[in-house]
Amino acid sequence: MNRKGRLVKRMNLQRYAASDMIDRTGAEALISEQVANEIIQGVAEQSTVLRMGRKLPNMSKKKYRMPVLDMLPVAYWVNGDNGFKQTSKMAWKNKYIIAEELAVIIPIPEAVLDDADYDIWGEVRPRAVEALGKKIDGAVLFNVEKPDTWRDGLVKGATDAGNVVTLAEKDSLYDKIMAEDGVIAKVEEAGFFPSGHMADVTMRAKLRGLKDSTGAPIFKSDVQGSTNYSLDGSPMDFPRNGAFDKTKALMITGDFSQLVYSIRQDVTYKLLTEATIVDPSTKEVIYALAQQDMVALRIVMRLGWEVPNPINSLKPTEAQRFPFAILKAAE
Repeated sequence: MNRKGRLVKRMNLQRYAASDMIDRTGAEALISEQVANEIIQGVAEQSTVLRMGRKLPNMSKKKYRMPVLDMLPVAYWVNGDNGFKQTSKMAWKNKYIIAEELAVIIPIPEAVLDDADYDIWGEVRPRAVEALGKKIDGAVLFNVEKPDTWRDGLVKGATDAGNVVTLAEKDSLYDKIMAEDGVIAKVEEAGFFPSGHMADVTMRAKLRGLKDSTGAPIFKSDVQGSTNYSLDGSPMDFPRNGAFDKTKALMITGDFSQLVYSIRQDVTYKLLTEATIVDPSTKEVIYALAQQDMVALRIVMRLGWEVPNPINSLKPTEAQRFPFAILKAAE
């Protein structure tokens, strides 16, 4: 082979290597540590449960044991100068956080990835974050597709404990929230002080419409400034990821320090290049990545949650004690 032929061959090899390097760089950009951290923060922002709940240290195993106070000591009066002092005790029981896996696979055509002017990750990331946050909130709040090992959600737990206030069409919303039979009082009667409120977005309009005896808005001091959505000094949050089901609850009030969660595995990524994606229900092939010139980004995280609900002096019976209450619409 002459010099010209060797030069052409070397240029072809360099062109192939450069093309291969561009594809690899694109894949690495998708699975970089910086992006992983951004997704973790994004899920916490999108999920109202993770934002308002209390994060425990990360789990080192699938099962996290959490000792919870289950018996309080009792003091006794002593009769006379020489009376016997009685003994008492405290007791704890174990509650467990079980980590379960949450995942999503996002197929992407290779042609899109190869387009250097297209911010593919800017399009994919918000949708992935929203999908993860919605699933977490749906399971923790309303039992929607919850893993079998997880406890019942907040709405079911509050209902079982009798912490339910029903709002009929002609009822006073103020009384149903703030009065002695309102949702805040239900939490207080259980021995907890509410630290926050989570509500459907329709509650914003209901609260803005509340007026005092003179006709002045209760939650708005002027028409120019933004409305301060807080109840009895505790902030309100209005989930917008589509997980809040207003047919089951208009508002959830409670001590959100009692909603604890732990992460077993932070968000991890894997770029699938030759996999076959099937429908989980029908097992029919949806995408054949190699044949369709596609790749798929698989995003996985593992986490679990619990409600410690420790014993207190106001409600010693666990079946009647729950640190959350709900406001629901009358059927």
